[in-house]
Amino acid sequence: MKATVSSSILHKKVRVRELDIFYREAGPAQAPVILLLHGFPNTSHMYRDLIRDLAGNYRVIAPDYPGFGLSSRPPVSAFAYTFDHLADIMEAFIDTLGLTHFAWYMQDYGGPIGFRIISRRPELVKALVIQNANIYEDGLGPGVQEIGALQQVGDEQALHTAIVNKLSLEYIKNEHLFGAANPETVSPDSYELAAFYMSRPGMEEIQVTLFHNYGTNFPLYPVWQQYLRTYQPPLLVVWGKNDQIFTWPGAIAYQRDVPAAKVHLLDGSHFMLEEYHEQVASLMSDFMEKI
Repeated sequence: MKATVSSSILHKKVRVRELDIFYREAGPAQAPVILLLHGFPNTSHMYRDLIRDLAGNYRVIAPDYPGFGLSSRPPVSAFAYTFDHLADIMEAFIDTLGLTHFAWYMQDYGGPIGFRIISRRPELVKALVIQNANIYEDGLGPGVQEIGALQQVGDEQALHTAIVNKLSLEYIKNEHLFGAANPETVSPDSYELAAFYMSRPGMEEIQVTLFHNYGTNFPLYPVWQQYLRTYQPPLLVVWGKNDQIFTWPGAIAYQRDVPAAKVHLLDGSHFMLEEYHEQVASLMSDFMEKI
């Protein structure tokens, strides 16, 4: 069953640990909650269409992390840009909004941020929807492996160059269009806005610092896999199968730990919601109705 479309998205900010956290919200206040955690280099803007698709039947909430989008972006001298810290802030955001048992949608960076929270607070999870967010070595694409190899050998100059390249409009545009079945359906606003946010003063240092911390995610893969095996949460995986960052075997791998997981490979990119938000909303609505 496809969700009913809602007419408006609210744009809000809330104070969390001395930070202003921006978020988009739509849907009835008493409806079941879906929390959307965005990826790199995007923001909650990546969910603009999906929010509208779902908001007729769900209360949909999509925050920007510190250092991203319209949330506070303190300098690295004043804020620890680590995945542990971002997860702590998002956990505090959840508690500040009074969210207690809800569905999680996690893409890219949303995976390591979200899994840190749910593995220590499983009571928050009603269901999980995973989109191109990897917790298995099976799905690590060549770009991720390159960053990992440079970190291992300690080539700081090459690592810095590789990271800074990922902040450029050329790179961000390519990642949005690479593997898209119909590139003309991908809104230029999506990659132009992401690149604009990444070009603001101080952002290079923030994002380079966070990328340097990315390696802390890999040792936690077994912890997150154990969470899945232990709790067997209702799990829907929707994946752009042409993604060159997190490749499609990473989607199939979720069924090793949650055999009942529903996995759908769509003919799209790492940012496949640009093409398939309506299809994903329909899959989510059917999935949510059965849990």
